[in-house]
Amino acid sequence: MLDALTVAIGVAALALAAWCGHAAWRDQPTKDWHFIGMAVVTVLVLAQLVIGVVKLAQGEKPDEGTVIFVAYLVGAFAAVPAAGMLSLTERTKWGSITVAAGAVVLAVLEVRLYDIWGTTGA
Repeated sequence: MLDALTVAIGVAALALAAWCGHAAWRDQPTKDWHFIGMAVVTVLVLAQLVIGVVKLAQGEKPDEGTVIFVAYLVGAFAAVPAAGMLSLTERTKWGSITVAAGAVVLAVLEVRLYDIWGTTGA
């Protein structure tokens, strides 16, 4: 896949986690700006999902199997939006903590996606 996009998503996810973690530290819920940040990260992950599916359709295969790769792609795509939806139900600092945790999960999923794809698809 695209290593640069994977790194960009990981960095953006960690930045979002730090931003929402800072809001939680200040006892603040998620705000509109946080949701814009979540949208940016989600668009990056959507691009990765599309590129991954296109590469699979072109016949490229991940080192560790197609099913696990697609499962991680879908999980990565769902991580931040799911955390954002949960933060809407919890309008306290815990909503910000939820988004920060979801963003950290996304960063870890990106490392795993990189490992699953391997070097054969590069």
